[in-house]
Amino acid sequence: YTEAWDADKKSIHVMPDTPDILLAKANAANVSNKLYVKAWEEAKKKGYDMRADAIPIKTAKASRDIASDYKYKETHEKEKGHYIGCPSAKEDPKLAWAARAMALQNDRLYKKAYNDSKTQIHIPVDAMSVQAAKECQTLVSDIDYRQYLHQWTCLPDQNDVIHARQAYDLQSDNVYKSDLEWLRGIGWLTEGSVDVVKAKKAQELLNDRLYRTRPEQLKFTSITDSPDVVLAKTNAMQLSDV
Repeated sequence: YTEAWDADKKSIHVMPDTPDILLAKANAANVSNKLYVKAWEEAKKKGYDMRADAIPIKTAKASRDIASDYKYKETHEKEKGHYIGCPSAKEDPKLAWAARAMALQNDRLYKKAYNDSKTQIHIPVDAMSVQAAKECQTLVSDIDYRQYLHQWTCLPDQNDVIHARQAYDLQSDNVYKSDLEWLRGIGWLTEGSVDVVKAKKAQELLNDRLYRTRPEQLKFTSITDSPDVVLAKTNAMQLSDV
């Protein structure tokens, strides 16, 4: 059955430039890992040419020097103590500017002129502000606000004097509480007070002994010929081993 097919297979010849063969070769080249890294492997075999004066090397060195804190402060450290052109610190523009800024920020120097001129101000006594201040002081003064009346000399039997005395007696705290003076020093027992009676009533309500009666205190006699008692006796006789 397969003899003719086997003989046919040996006689088939496919041209190498057919579209299907070319497409298969292109796909094999695309998915081939060896061809994918071929250029990289050949470049690695050639080696590296990294000279000291190469542009990337110089860029890296410059970046390292800029980022270095030592290189950043090297010029400043070398110039310390070598300032030229100023015979004293006062003539140095930078130091003079710093001293001026410190003087402006100093609170004592800032207020020195004001404190010196405070005692040299002369205000006329009839100035409007002084008069207004005096009037305001008079209005808020407690001494001028309270003016005590002088002592009047009145007859003791005048009607207004008698009425005033009665009003004073009514308003007097001593007279108001004089009816309670007889209670001072007298002892008082709490028995019978509202709070004590309320506490006793609450105790009686919460007392379990008064609220409930014990079963053993009840006078109860069981009937001997009741059906329940007779049934219980019969059951006891039936269950008795004797």
